[in-house]
Amino acid sequence: MEAWKVELGKKALETGMLKDPQWLDRLDEPMPLWVLLELAFALIERLDPPTISYD
Repeated sequence: MEAWKVELGKKALETGMLKDPQWLDRLDEPMPLWVLLELAFALIERLDPPTISYD
């Protein structure tokens, strides 16, 4: 496997995007849609967190 893929996988583990270190051995496998959606929603929540009223 290419070194750049392994580095991306390690960075994803460090940031919490990947929770299972076994994914590092399967970086060339297709990703299920639900995983991609979970990542997208996590990114949206990080960039635009829900507002909390201070009233």
